[in-house]
Amino acid sequence: MEELARESISLLASASNKPRLDVAAEPRLGSMGAIFIMLKSALGAGLLNFPWAFERAGGIRSAVAVELVSLVFLISGLIILGYSSSISGQCTYQAVVKHVCGPAIGQLCEICFVINLFVISVAFLVIVDDQLEKLCGSLYELISGLPETEMPYHFYTDQRFALVLLCLLLILPLSIPKEISIQKYISVLGTVAATYLAIAIIVKYHTTPSVIVHITPLYTGGISSWASMFSVIPTICFGFQCHEASIAIYSSMENQRLSHWVLISVVSMIFCLIIYSLTGVYGYLTFGKDVKADILMSYSSDDILMLIARLLFGLSIITIYPIILLLGRSVIQDPLLSRRRRRDGVVSAEFESRSRIVLTVLWIVVTLLIATFIPDISKVISVIGGVSAFFIFIFPGLCLMFAMQSEPVSFKTRVVLTGWGGVTLLCGAFIFGQSTTIAVMQVLGRM
Repeated sequence: MEELARESISLLASASNKPRLDVAAEPRLGSMGAIFIMLKSALGAGLLNFPWAFERAGGIRSAVAVELVSLVFLISGLIILGYSSSISGQCTYQAVVKHVCGPAIGQLCEICFVINLFVISVAFLVIVDDQLEKLCGSLYELISGLPETEMPYHFYTDQRFALVLLCLLLILPLSIPKEISIQKYISVLGTVAATYLAIAIIVKYHTTPSVIVHITPLYTGGISSWASMFSVIPTICFGFQCHEASIAIYSSMENQRLSHWVLISVVSMIFCLIIYSLTGVYGYLTFGKDVKADILMSYSSDDILMLIARLLFGLSIITIYPIILLLGRSVIQDPLLSRRRRRDGVVSAEFESRSRIVLTVLWIVVTLLIATFIPDISKVISVIGGVSAFFIFIFPGLCLMFAMQSEPVSFKTRVVLTGWGGVTLLCGAFIFGQSTTIAVMQVLGRM
């Protein structure tokens, strides 16, 4: 073991001595900046689902246990990606996978990347739809003085109509440009919304007189509880997911020593663990088995604290959705532009603009239609968590296994790290298979 530890240290040192990435020719990102960007990438809409996940897992102890075990693989994936970026000299997730694992796996990575971003877009619209439903009820109560249940139905009072207007008047104009520079001004909204929600849920738990903590079990035993524990892993993957952005963050850091990246990854994931755990624990203790998949939907529409949380989350998602769309659109548009360039020798500005607008409209329309017919966010997140397994488990595991075939390391280190890569790969395949099976069964059950 001592020999393996010394070998690992030398491996980290050799990776750190590799040439700096091109994008980091002028490093500008310090340690705190890297941590905050990691938090911005991880703390988001997944937070709304964690109290439901705690109930689904069978109680607090089992849910926290799943979180802690998952955290080992989450941090391991970040470290592997940083190491793979160091030895490959690439600065994007797809480029690293393609360079380390080969073009075939690189193309698979691009396909999974687009699917993941697309389903995340659907989840975002489902969340906005949920918040609009409560906001419409709150406005009706405020204006008419009548309870939300007595609100008459008109097409213009339906939150789905408001969602269509929101997509048409805000999301579409923000998504069409090639670059979305507004993000640099409002990127902090996601972290603020997540932190505010965690604090608000804790405050509501301690100030609500009818807390059901005394009848809420901390743990439920039995075989069914094990199945339930595994079923919440996709939710955890969705919540802690920042691996797609991790390579871009690493390549922009001033200090690109891999040991430093390990520290950044550990600190970021532990902070996320605290926020997610506090939200899950107190949300679950407040509502128990009655907690909804979107924790904000469990609170009344006239709750001022949660009304602010809805507004913050709604604004955050409206500003993040265009970035998700831009990333997915670029993966689809780039091959179209390359094919046009090979055929005509040049890509006209008109063709680029037309293809960008068409892809943007199609992306928004299709995600909007799917979000309208899938009102339960837990079903969407089960799909996202499955696809996220590729980026958190499968591709990092493959990168480590392929890297060990070419890196100058001892036989023992090669065997141990290749074995860990295999374990990570198998875990990711299990999570993907399980979540996909559950999602298909839910769809078939509704037919």
